[in-house]
Amino acid sequence: MEKNRPVSLKDLAKELGVSISTVSRALKNSPEIGAELKKRIKKLAKERNYRPNPFAMSLLKNSPRIIGILVPDIVTHFYASIISGITDIARANNYSVIISSSYEQYELEKQSLEDFINLRVEGIIACLAQETTDYSHFEELVNQNIPTVFFDRICLTDKFSSVITDNAESAQKATQHLLETGSKRVAFIGGGNHLEIVKQRKHGYLQALREKNIPIEKELVFCKKIGFDYGYEGACKLLSLPQPPDAILAMNDSLAFGAMKAIKKHNLRIPEDVSLIGYTDELHSNYVDPALTSMTHQTYKMGEESCKLLLRHIRGNEKPKHITIPALLTIRESSIKKGD
Repeated sequence: MEKNRPVSLKDLAKELGVSISTVSRALKNSPEIGAELKKRIKKLAKERNYRPNPFAMSLLKNSPRIIGILVPDIVTHFYASIISGITDIARANNYSVIISSSYEQYELEKQSLEDFINLRVEGIIACLAQETTDYSHFEELVNQNIPTVFFDRICLTDKFSSVITDNAESAQKATQHLLETGSKRVAFIGGGNHLEIVKQRKHGYLQALREKNIPIEKELVFCKKIGFDYGYEGACKLLSLPQPPDAILAMNDSLAFGAMKAIKKHNLRIPEDVSLIGYTDELHSNYVDPALTSMTHQTYKMGEESCKLLLRHIRGNEKPKHITIPALLTIRESSIKKGD
């Protein structure tokens, strides 16, 4: 047996000279195994620090109790909080979870789904990678009869259930807040236009301008990719305009933090010169200077609802359902003009 490798049923069976199934039944107190042999098997298992492998056991039973979770990034508070909500509901229903990250890459997303299929997961909860524009690998899950629920970044809503925040409404509310607290020229920084989440939040931003009869200026919209560097790039471009904005709505906090760096680099004050609002409300929003006003996602609840939806599908309810959980405007120091 290899050093440091976990002891398996096979190892115990080999050492005792019995079959793997005999060891398995003995550890489950099966009456089919004699008391003396059962005692020997349990004694050796304890000595060798044997721990059952729930994945292997479920595969042997051909009835896995595993849910796959696919996220673009596992290190942010946004995804970690959603995973916590999913995991708590899964555990309460006797499911284990496997978590995989696409790192925002299409090919890694495809590979993660292949891994989940090979592990015979009962269902999948997923958030699209930024690179993904072809959804055929998700359509294959329908052919494989693997229930799937999307959250936040979604696709194929006629085939899959989803849990999202109120993207258009919340962006409209954020933009209205900027306009009502002294800002006159509000810019928008978003991600790739192929993402539904970007389209909806941009729509909400534009709708707020229309309601105030403010002319829409294309140069005040910067949409490229989601990430700190793109927030910095976008804000630098916007602040270099002949008529720069005096407020920026960034469609997530990574973009907002990048914009904050650019504003300070231009020796401008937040919010006196440029007001700023972010999205998702990462923990860092409280710690940056000034504290960042954000549209706060109810992330844990999003995770809970995603898992509840998936469990319903696993139990036979196949009709897609779409749940919207409102974002909450958390006002801090970065958005309200204070005057000179």
